[in-house]
Amino acid sequence: MDMMKNAMDAYLSLLQGFISSLDGTTQENKLRFIQNFKWTDTLQGNVASAQQDAIFDLVSMEFNIALWHTKYASRLAGKEDITVDEAKDVHRSLRNAAGIFKHIKEGEVSRLVTAPEKGKDLESRVLDTYIIQCQAEAQEDADHLLDMMAVIIKLLNITIDVGSNRFLLIEVTIARAIELKHNSGLIAALANETANFYQKADHTLTTLDPTYTAKWRKYLQLKNSFYLAYAYCYNGQTLLASDKCGEAIRSLQEAEKYYSKAEALCKEYGQTKGPGSTAKPSEHLFFRKLGTYIRNTLEKCQRENGFIYFQKVPQEAPQLELKANYGLVEPQSFELPALSSQWSQDVYTAFDITKGPKDDKAKDKKEDEVKPVKEPDLKPQKDTGCLIS
Repeated sequence: MDMMKNAMDAYLSLLQGFISSLDGTTQENKLRFIQNFKWTDTLQGNVASAQQDAIFDLVSMEFNIALWHTKYASRLAGKEDITVDEAKDVHRSLRNAAGIFKHIKEGEVSRLVTAPEKGKDLESRVLDTYIIQCQAEAQEDADHLLDMMAVIIKLLNITIDVGSNRFLLIEVTIARAIELKHNSGLIAALANETANFYQKADHTLTTLDPTYTAKWRKYLQLKNSFYLAYAYCYNGQTLLASDKCGEAIRSLQEAEKYYSKAEALCKEYGQTKGPGSTAKPSEHLFFRKLGTYIRNTLEKCQRENGFIYFQKVPQEAPQLELKANYGLVEPQSFELPALSSQWSQDVYTAFDITKGPKDDKAKDKKEDEVKPVKEPDLKPQKDTGCLIS
């Protein structure tokens, strides 16, 4: 991450010399519009979008760096023996990604002369989805839980490709909290909050073309159902511990319903056409163990209700009015580096834009397809049950 930050700062600090005012006036930088920049979009294949605007390159580079952070987290999470410090780096990378996406949306896109088209990477709904999803994946605040609750996180590595930039998703899960037998109410609250993140991300994509978003939405929906199953399962345990066996049974029945829904959505996700390759979360041990755990816990509650409690099972499932009792994951604040020291008013004045490249804004911005850059094969050292691009 340090190497990437140094490279990013060096590039962006130089690029700002084409954007910021360098002549002591409030006039537009004369260099801003001298170069045409082309970038592909994650949902739109290999056909490039183009704008003759240095700010377009700025925000596109920032977007690409945010994607790098998700890939870096994926690479670390796939290691055989991940350390606590590396787990923190996974979490930090996801927060960095969310922070950069948020910075682009709130501080940069409005500066573009040409507004992003619907479904493009820089369009607000796409950016919102990336922000929320990175928060969902990093829901376990590793630093906070390690310091306040001595929870060592365990990582589940989930991958989804979204177009040529390939957005790799990494989930920092609640598994270790379960493994260390923490309070079932806490686990239920964490799962419920995480489910809410995925639902919010899914709803953000509802008005975009399903040709590009259907596959992504199926993934978000299956994760929402999966974490609701977790929430109802551990809520049932909490109710049983309070001698509310009838309500516990009903909560576990609801957990079964959502787990079955998640299984069905896994199949639909695998069959849905759209940008990117397909992960197989239903084949992962973490997914399969939940189904067994729900069934075993439900059977236990039913036996105890038949021998001890004799309570009526409500028709309506109990409400999940659960909140994690500590702050939710927030995007890491992102700031542009300072203007490079190589820029000065004399350097700026020396540029003669009359001798620059010809204006090619009139060209068809979809004139060429950009050949995808071949990435190194960085498969995880362990079998995570995921497809890594």
